[in-house]
Amino acid sequence: MAAAAPEKETALKKRILPRGLQKLIEQCLKIYPDQTNPLQVTTVLKYWLGGQDPLDYISMYHNAGDPEQNIPPHWHYVSFGLSDLHGDGRVHLADTSGGLEPRSGMGFELTFRLVKSPDAAANERPPTWPANLLQSLAKYVFQSGNRLCTGDNIPWRRSLDGSKDSNTAIQHMLIAEDPQLPRTETPFGWVDFLQIVGVTSEELEQASRWNGKGMLNLLTKDPATGGPWLITDMARSSSVFEQFPETLRQLELDLEKEGSDLAGVNADFTFKELAKGALTVAVKKEVLDPDEDLSRSISSCNIAVKEEANEKDTLEQSTGSTSSDMVNPFDNPNIPSRVFPLTGIELTLAPYAAKFLMLAVRDRIRHGRHFTFKAQHMAVTFVAESVTGSIVNRQTPYAVLGSWVQILIPNRLVPRMVERFGELSTRSADGLKIPLTYEWPEQNLKFIIDNPPPELLNQQGPILA
Repeated sequence: MAAAAPEKETALKKRILPRGLQKLIEQCLKIYPDQTNPLQVTTVLKYWLGGQDPLDYISMYHNAGDPEQNIPPHWHYVSFGLSDLHGDGRVHLADTSGGLEPRSGMGFELTFRLVKSPDAAANERPPTWPANLLQSLAKYVFQSGNRLCTGDNIPWRRSLDGSKDSNTAIQHMLIAEDPQLPRTETPFGWVDFLQIVGVTSEELEQASRWNGKGMLNLLTKDPATGGPWLITDMARSSSVFEQFPETLRQLELDLEKEGSDLAGVNADFTFKELAKGALTVAVKKEVLDPDEDLSRSISSCNIAVKEEANEKDTLEQSTGSTSSDMVNPFDNPNIPSRVFPLTGIELTLAPYAAKFLMLAVRDRIRHGRHFTFKAQHMAVTFVAESVTGSIVNRQTPYAVLGSWVQILIPNRLVPRMVERFGELSTRSADGLKIPLTYEWPEQNLKFIIDNPPPELLNQQGPILA
């Protein structure tokens, strides 16, 4: 058979490409018109055929940067598969969320920018570990159903390149908007390009306390910390706060004045109802009759949840609008509307999430807001007295609505909690001598910091530790 002419061959490729994929590739070609055939990592056994990797392709582009903006040459990785590439239901069902403009699949694809070493050869091939990283994040999204949004943070707790011997300080991630790839309309809905940004432990911690988008803005200020395009440099050894100490002091002042924008995190926890007066008697583990026990357990990966910027401290509204699609029982017809008041509550929280107790009380409740530990289908929310739309009040401080537990933290208890939780903010999870117990008998309220039972760990998703 004679070879096709170049023009016909190009047209043929366009015709056989899935329509959703074609639109995304066209967007990439606007940036890289001379890279029509970029190097790719391709899934051999596709997801819809029983494969384990949900991303069909990950393209790796050479980006020359922009010397005038101090943007260095780097590799630009782009995923294809979180959005609906095919439109025939083989991977994604049509968006039925009711929005005016439907999203395509999950509504986003992932990107990553990795700096090239100054002495790299012109023909050097890009490393493939970023493709493995994007594939791992895509697995988490598919398995959990949690979508990612700009400002989210991902505690990874190991080198992003998967090396066990690496001494890099870049062991966590934030989510940003890709600076070159805007929202794209495809035949099957819109797609955002979300860029993974490697960060240090200190940067992740402060992003968790403060504001992910605010932290990203700090990182853009200097090429050493990512610059305008937030390019990850695995050789970076110091945080933005070590390079610019004044930024940490300003952040602390902002937190003291305005509180945190972090509305919640996913975390391993269990809870059970305490009988009336349980914390004032000798046997402190007394609970209701087993037939009436309202114990619940969840296990989930630790992806942070952000509030909308214009939230009005109304639990009904804000809990339904978080970036990771937190379930709002008020709006879910499948959750029974009956509220079950509790006489007391014992909450057991995994050590890695213990530091968020201080954030919840000092940086959220103290400012009249709320904070949630959540999983896909269950959640426990701490509520300040001034928050409206909740199912708890001074007379009924603890209650359950379907799969949602709420705990009212009265104003007079806040200073005492901040004092008690002080040790949690100064020690790492590994440095805590667990189990730790905090009790407030007059409130019939008890918090325990301890490892979750083995059956919970067995249920935990394999992607994010």
